[in-house]
Amino acid sequence: MSSPRALALSAFEREYGRPSDALVRAPGRVNLIGEHTDYNDGFVLPVALDRAAWIALTPRDDGRVRLYAADLEQRGEFDLASCLSLAERGDASAEAGGWLEYPRGVAWALQEDHAHELRGFDGTLSSDVPRGAGLSSSAAVELAVAAAFQVASGFAWDPLDIALRMQRAENHWVGVASGIMDQLIGAAAVAGHALLIDCRDLDRRAVALPDGVAVVVLDTNTRRGLVASAYNERRAQCEEAAAALGVEALRDADLDDLARVRDRLDEVVYRRARHVISENARVLAAVEALEANDVTTFGHLMDASHASLRNDFEVSSAALDEIVSAARAAPGCLGARMTGAGFGGCGVGLVEEGSLDDFLSDTASAYAKASGREGELLVATPASGAGRDTTAR
Repeated sequence: MSSPRALALSAFEREYGRPSDALVRAPGRVNLIGEHTDYNDGFVLPVALDRAAWIALTPRDDGRVRLYAADLEQRGEFDLASCLSLAERGDASAEAGGWLEYPRGVAWALQEDHAHELRGFDGTLSSDVPRGAGLSSSAAVELAVAAAFQVASGFAWDPLDIALRMQRAENHWVGVASGIMDQLIGAAAVAGHALLIDCRDLDRRAVALPDGVAVVVLDTNTRRGLVASAYNERRAQCEEAAAALGVEALRDADLDDLARVRDRLDEVVYRRARHVISENARVLAAVEALEANDVTTFGHLMDASHASLRNDFEVSSAALDEIVSAARAAPGCLGARMTGAGFGGCGVGLVEEGSLDDFLSDTASAYAKASGREGELLVATPASGAGRDTTAR
């Protein structure tokens, strides 16, 4: 099977009859720790994946964008002028359900406030970030399109500005109420590092991953269904707890504060708040552990995070619990947890490199036995953020 990089390049030649002028990529991501903290002004610690969305492109002399989605075998095109007129009015005008709305939304967001003067391009898109698995496949496409516009148009790449505009495209054009983590790690990641993100002020710090360990994505091969109502319910419960505590967000409280108002909170609301407050503390402790090369403590924090997400926030699933349990029982596992919004998708584990082969085979076997389905295990090399690919073709 061709890599998405090779597929984007070969599809361009077939589609347009000539080699492309440039190639860009944008990574997926997995969050090591810090779940459901982002919308509570808290902390997250993601890494960018070496799975990515790729676009081969040649700039055009007009404002037309032509894009062939090689994985879907579908073509689409649009005029930048139409997106600009909507951006000038502050309007968002997505057409429900179409893949082309992601590139159109990017063009709309980049042109808002006349921030960037865009030039069109011919392009082909391919990605190996699994869709619906909680690995940020949509943000990878958005950022790849933004990188294509940057190459075609020549504007400066400011990771924070780009991430905020891509979040705006997803929130207001596509209509998905995502936080900033996916776009910011995809725009600003440093190879070999995790990225500590403060979701309040968007300050970020690269944190090196110690030698001798590997990050493994544990895909249950289940996909979460329509869970918007559950997500919105938990967000409202967090806001209720913050109001009872008299703070702007749960990020501003500790467990002692929560204990003082426990009798004023519904038991479920109390447990939701306990997860968020303890999870924020775990993220900061995890960063300290990584910087001290203390991978044992980091693994214990991952385990505690999963228990909190399962018991207090109640966003795990049978499949996620099964694959996390299988991983923990396998050789070399330092810690494992569910990752992403929950209700399906993926877990993540930290594994000693010397035991990696045995870990992969034992985890896959145990998960298949427990669940009756095949999982997919991806050894992830923490990658850099979106941009132009300069390696030889």
